[in-house]
Amino acid sequence: MEAYRETDILKSPALRQLATFLSEHHQAWAHQTPNLEAFARGLHTHILAFEREVMAEELAGYDVAAERVTLDGVEYSQPMEDTETYMTIAGEVLVKRHLYRPAGRSTRHICPLELQAGMIEGFFTPAAARQAAYVVAHLPPATGAALFDELGSMRPSASSLERLPKGLSARWEAHRQDWEAHLRTLESVPAAAATLVVSLDGVLAPIRSTPAEKAEPRMSEKQATGPKGYQEVGCGTVSLHDAEGERLQTVRYGRMPESKKVTLCQELEAEVQAILSVQPRLKLVKLADGARENWRFLGQLKLGVPADQIESWEIVDYYHACDHLKHALDIVWGKQTPTGQAEFARLKTLLKEADDGSERVIEALRYRVRQAKGHKRKHLHKELTYFRNQRHRMHYATYVRENLPIASGVVEAACKTLVTQRLKQSGMRWKTPGGQAILTLRSLIQSERWERGWALLREDYQQTVSVSAANACFALPLAV
Repeated sequence: MEAYRETDILKSPALRQLATFLSEHHQAWAHQTPNLEAFARGLHTHILAFEREVMAEELAGYDVAAERVTLDGVEYSQPMEDTETYMTIAGEVLVKRHLYRPAGRSTRHICPLELQAGMIEGFFTPAAARQAAYVVAHLPPATGAALFDELGSMRPSASSLERLPKGLSARWEAHRQDWEAHLRTLESVPAAAATLVVSLDGVLAPIRSTPAEKAEPRMSEKQATGPKGYQEVGCGTVSLHDAEGERLQTVRYGRMPESKKVTLCQELEAEVQAILSVQPRLKLVKLADGARENWRFLGQLKLGVPADQIESWEIVDYYHACDHLKHALDIVWGKQTPTGQAEFARLKTLLKEADDGSERVIEALRYRVRQAKGHKRKHLHKELTYFRNQRHRMHYATYVRENLPIASGVVEAACKTLVTQRLKQSGMRWKTPGGQAILTLRSLIQSERWERGWALLREDYQQTVSVSAANACFALPLAV
């Protein structure tokens, strides 16, 4: 590693160019006041050039030059030398490397340099991939590429930024259950936690279905409907609250459209079980809107501990209930009428503050149904049925006294931050692999699991290539 030796470091072309740049800049002060921005950019450019020199040497150290190497018990031979361009956080570097292939007619090569260094998707160094993945989790590839260009360090193309999350997601999905379980073991339940809240919801997003998905038979359950080409992306949250009702932490999940949200439900169930196994004395709140599919899952939620040991509550989002109440009163009096607005204000206050609030709302709607005729009666009866079916989940005065959440704002915010802000920008339409790749990255980031989640991904790319001492040309370092 010549760049690391004190006697050789000044031989670096990049450092010599940096010295020339600094000398010329110093001389420029004698003639005029230099442009500070231009100086900063020039200095950064020269430092990056030196960093690329060092990184190129570092990467070369992971290469293996031998007659035979072994990976996972398989022997590879017939070495071939070539050069490859890799992306570091300082930009692209060109590195010599060796390729090997197994005995027989197989043409599948392995690259010890990439395996030993843990190169991501055959192009990014781990540090560069982490930055790129974080950026593309928040921005479309073209915007991300423009951002990197403006920052002036590495400059990945939009196409490479588009490919990266798909490769990462494929790795994550292959180990998803084990890795998510591992992340849970690294977390603790805050001592102040008093309530565990699990919520489920969904948001329509533009989906490009594959031929196989289009050919699937229709599900018997009623699905969320919307504009043509839109399907429901599932979102779920598991959050912990203190005794005063303040939220302490939240885990967020997003999954692309799937029958009965099977994978999402499995993830939420595993989160609940992991928390209750550590602290079974928490109050459990199941909180959602009135959608039948959401309550099907919440009603069947397996806790991992005897149900009679858990103080459990089911709550329909108060504001969703108010939406249904508002719709019913609009049918009776029309939208934005003074009488309708006054009655809505009265009934929604009763619903929240009176111990028998839901029953009084039901009685008021029952009276209006009896008075109505024709289509008004039909639509009013539908809203009355909603309140009748959900009345056991509408004891809001009790919930407020217990400092329990009565609004599903956490999961609705997850729908917005996980899905809407990134997957519903102008002109976007997603296939499942690409969409799930973004959702997985955003879920890790927004659940404060990015650091540990990335460590799992990085380690999965790194493998040790074995070679006998007799065949090795030099020692093999392992990536840190």
